[in-house]
Amino acid sequence: MIAGAGGYLPGRLVTNADLAATLDTSDAWIRERTGIRQRYRVGPEDTTTSMAVAASWRALAMAGATPADVDLIIVGTSTPDQAFPSVAVRVQGLLGIESGFGFDVGAACAGFVYALSLADELIRAGRARGALVIGSESFSRIIDYTDRGTCVLFGDGAGAVFLKAAEGDGGPADEGGILSTHLHAQGSLGDILFVDGAVGVLDSAGSPLPGKLRMNGREVFRHAVQRLSESVDEALAANALSRADVDWLVPHQANIRIIDAMGRKLGLPPERVVITVDRHANTSAASIPLALAEAMEDGRIGRGHLVLMEALGGGLVWGSALVRM
Repeated sequence: MIAGAGGYLPGRLVTNADLAATLDTSDAWIRERTGIRQRYRVGPEDTTTSMAVAASWRALAMAGATPADVDLIIVGTSTPDQAFPSVAVRVQGLLGIESGFGFDVGAACAGFVYALSLADELIRAGRARGALVIGSESFSRIIDYTDRGTCVLFGDGAGAVFLKAAEGDGGPADEGGILSTHLHAQGSLGDILFVDGAVGVLDSAGSPLPGKLRMNGREVFRHAVQRLSESVDEALAANALSRADVDWLVPHQANIRIIDAMGRKLGLPPERVVITVDRHANTSAASIPLALAEAMEDGRIGRGHLVLMEALGGGLVWGSALVRM
């Protein structure tokens, strides 16, 4: 079950007006198309790892847990600080954890859902008892700031949940837990959302590729609505539940139009959809745990609530998770 959640945002606030000072764009243009009005970006003192650690401490505090309760760390990220070691093991070291194991998951904006699914399966298999599942991203470091179609969309931050096994059986507690997760990929669509570089990849002149995000926004939007709708239906059908049973939708925070479409599909009023895209922008794998942490901290999401999470990212990869809190 999800015992606690925490989030972290770096200190540098960037508004739409700030971007309009150097780009051919405006606050109205960005808000109308995306719902975003601001985002946070890392400074010299921030790393993907440091943000993950900060979010983890807050998740543990909410759960009333300590690093000694953690024997598994999985981090969803597309922006690790190093090729290796992984962010997960760096977090393990900084938390002072001496046992267990950890690894990163590269599933773009669906990274948290992928990581949550893996942690759930490992706990059910008895391989772990307490897991930190983290999404942490420094996306501002892979943005092309001459491309107004992408540079306005993304922000930085981290979110984490502490997932623990039920007492006695290695699985979720009867009163709450992860009911099911559903993961998908379609590699043939990889070229509509990707980063054009990697460690050791050179251009035709032998220089390192810049490693910047590239996106066909129209195609991503079209596939997102279709695939996420299918994933939502899949999760409900797998648990013999209806849309009316869902208390909260905590979606990936990519675009307000996609979020609104999914809320309408479920028949949920806007106040039952957790929205942070206006303030955080798209923080990729961090967006769902950041939104979940905010809604748990302010008391909107409480024990017994049925929460549906869904996300889609470059790959294409997508998935959903249905959780009884």
